[in-house]
Amino acid sequence: MTTFEKIQELIVDQLGKENDEVTLTTNFREELEADSLDLFQIINDIEDEFDVKIETDEGLNTVKDLVELVDRQLAEK
Repeated sequence: MTTFEKIQELIVDQLGKENDEVTLTTNFREELEADSLDLFQIINDIEDEFDVKIETDEGLNTVKDLVELVDRQLAEK
C-alpha cells in the first residue's frame, strides 16, 4: 500500500467520504469540507500510522501536500 493509499483510507474513514472523492489534487477545505478539527484528527491518525510528526496544518491544502510531507519525513528516517 502506498503512502497515498493509506492516507486516502484514513481521510475516507475520518470524513465519511468515498475513495473516488479523495485524490491527490483534492483540497481539504474546499472539496472535502474538512474543518480544523477534522484536519487535526486526520493528522493525528497519520502521525500514529506512519510514526511521523506533523507540526502544523499550515500549507497543507491538498492531499498531495500531506502525502509529500509524510514521504519526506519517511525518507529522512
